Amino acid sequence: MGMEVGQKGSSMASMNVVPLIDILLVLIIIFMVITPLAPKGLEAQIPQPTKADRPAPRQTLIVVQILDSGSLKINEEDATWNSLGARLSDVFKERAEKVAFVQGGDSVRFSEIAHAIDIMRSSGIDKVGLITAKLPSV
Repeated sequence: MGMEVGQKGSSMASMNVVPLIDILLVLIIIFMVITPLAPKGLEAQIPQPTKADRPAPRQTLIVVQILDSGSLKINEEDATWNSLGARLSDVFKERAEKVAFVQGGDSVRFSEIAHAIDIMRSSGIDKVGLITAKLPSV
């Protein structure tokens, strides 16, 4: 704290703010360094709309559909639970990107979707995405 002398010889107290500003600047620098190191959320991949210069999505995307009746389709081709792993292994044998998606009907239980994801991961697919129904706009 510094002291100033007033007009009539009385003393007047004033605060020295220089050390306070130094501390604040150090704290700002610390927070600027720590902020980029904060953990981020999970990485998500979603299907992108096709453009004219890209090949059709049937050739690039693999979608496993679980229908309400319990039957399976791989890109609109019928499949069974027993042959799902082998067929997916054959499809992804020569591909560099091993990404596939699961789409379930409205009344499909999550245990069936989890079972399909488990089969897909065991057949060598690195990333499995979920396709949801379109939500009505409010």
